[in-house]
Amino acid sequence: MSSTTAAGAPTSKRFADAQQKLLAFASLIALVAVFGILRPDSFLQSSNFVAILQQTTVNGVLAIAATLVIITGGIDLSIGTLMSFCAVIAGVILTWGQMPLAMGVIGTILAGAAVGIFSGTLVAKLKIPPFIATLGMMLVLKGAALLISGTKPIYFNSTPGYSKISLGSLVGDVVPGLPLPNGVLVLFAVAIVTSFILGRTILGRFTFALGSNEEAVRLSGVNVDAWKIAIYALAGGICGIAGILLSSRLNSAQPALGQGYELDAIAAVVIGGTSLSGGRGTILGTLIGALITSVLSNGLRIMSVPQEWQFVATGSIIILAVFFDMLRQRRQ
Repeated sequence: MSSTTAAGAPTSKRFADAQQKLLAFASLIALVAVFGILRPDSFLQSSNFVAILQQTTVNGVLAIAATLVIITGGIDLSIGTLMSFCAVIAGVILTWGQMPLAMGVIGTILAGAAVGIFSGTLVAKLKIPPFIATLGMMLVLKGAALLISGTKPIYFNSTPGYSKISLGSLVGDVVPGLPLPNGVLVLFAVAIVTSFILGRTILGRFTFALGSNEEAVRLSGVNVDAWKIAIYALAGGICGIAGILLSSRLNSAQPALGQGYELDAIAAVVIGGTSLSGGRGTILGTLIGALITSVLSNGLRIMSVPQEWQFVATGSIIILAVFFDMLRQRRQ
């Protein structure tokens, strides 16, 4: 009897995850259909779909970083300001330091990972609740970005090729005269690599294990603190990539721009089916969630809905997503 229960639990969990992803995907298709019917002349244009993908790149990358932390049962409120801080670091390395482009990209990602290590240490070693630790880091990083930049944007006009990281196109046109931006390729690459890490590596296994039952993992002899710090470091490095994408698209590092992005990223994670209680989540679901928020924002903007009502709509979707996640956990 016990073996049947043990074997049935993972199967039930996989079925629930697949059901959640299917529901999220169906919601995405429904949104596209609704806006397509209401505004077919503008929403259903190929250029608009490419614009939606471009709009999803930064939020999608940040959401992937947030997914890693949330699966462990934590939360990271600093990802938005960390993105801005990393963009400023890129400006310091490339514009002020006149270093090669590759060195600037690597240095920015490493800076994000270093901040992630620090945040992970606060949570794992000092036992500060993730909400408080990352809230404090959010304010620290916001101030650090403003101090380093002198409260002024850093422009990348003297760095050839930097804007092409996000706006260039390696694959060319998806339809005649409409190239696919590199930022979209970066988003997909980050999603594929992170999905592989979660599904095929020991770091991924411990990410889910920590969210499911951290104490059991600790009692089994695993160095929980080290693995938790590693997860925060990976998430920080991914935030560095988001900082590169955003500053590349704007061709400048805006030190005060990042605050608020963390809310959109966490919204995408929740809508995509990752449980806020930890132990469950997928990168594919997060991507679908990020696309849902982008399609919703794009469609409401095309329909000339005031921005305040856009916030109401997004917030309502988040509440519904969390409510359904709670119902699913109760059923299980």
